[in-house]
Amino acid sequence: MGKTKIIGTGLSGLVGSRLAEILQNNYSFIDFSLETGVDILDIKSLEKHFLENKEAKVVIHLAAFTDTNAAWSQRGDKSGLCYRLNVLGTENIIKLCQEYGRYLIYVSTDFVFSGQKDGVYTEEDTPDPIEWYGQTKRWAEEAVLESSLPAAIIRLSYPFRAFFPKKTDLVRKMIEGLKKQTLYPLFIDQIITPTFIDDFAKGIDFFLKEKPVGIFHLAGESHLSPYEVGLEVARTFGFDSKLVKKGSLKEYEQNAPAGSRPFQRNLALDNQKITSLGIKMLSFTAALQKVKEQLS
Repeated sequence: MGKTKIIGTGLSGLVGSRLAEILQNNYSFIDFSLETGVDILDIKSLEKHFLENKEAKVVIHLAAFTDTNAAWSQRGDKSGLCYRLNVLGTENIIKLCQEYGRYLIYVSTDFVFSGQKDGVYTEEDTPDPIEWYGQTKRWAEEAVLESSLPAAIIRLSYPFRAFFPKKTDLVRKMIEGLKKQTLYPLFIDQIITPTFIDDFAKGIDFFLKEKPVGIFHLAGESHLSPYEVGLEVARTFGFDSKLVKKGSLKEYEQNAPAGSRPFQRNLALDNQKITSLGIKMLSFTAALQKVKEQLS
């Protein structure tokens, strides 16, 4: 019996490429991307490729415009690439999943939240994005919810992995800064939820098999300030902790030029819903150790 075929968008990116690598023994991933000649903004081209892969009953939609600063420069512009890719591209995927009876896994973001809540964000909290990237992802979430498709909306937060030359994630950016002794000051008054992509990939395996419906936070186990993240990276990789300098989000925003992108103060995602399904996410410390082993 052959491997189950899965249609995926964004499989050449930071998250998608690792997901396909980890799950390659169980699934045959069909990459819908510009690299393979598929433009999700071209509905006719997209439909042609759907029809060529009728046996693939699941679509995982990772492709997105994720540069938050570039997105902010496009704010309010629905002709901009951020809006078109994140909203219109997702609407095209939804339309074809409806037409051809596919289960959809839509990968969203913690940036759909304002960051003003005290405590962790659960799947029950109402999104209230404060910048353009998060807004476009929220509109895409709403399109999925309004479609009545059998679908899972999966929110991912600050993904990191051991290798990926094409894009530097938060952890590898910190490692590089520590090596060069050029690490920028790290906020002590912001909370994030770093997520090990290897754990995320294993969690996605559950969704591919069981096809649950709803909103899920497939995010890391630890809620930390960027400063705490930096200290843990320094400790794990043997750098002097004095190289990790404290910074303040509040001060940064006070001194930022008018019209600068706003930052979320608190992006602690609660992952109890996915852990209740049996999906295990490592602590940040344990995940960093895995990264270290993979890099050695």
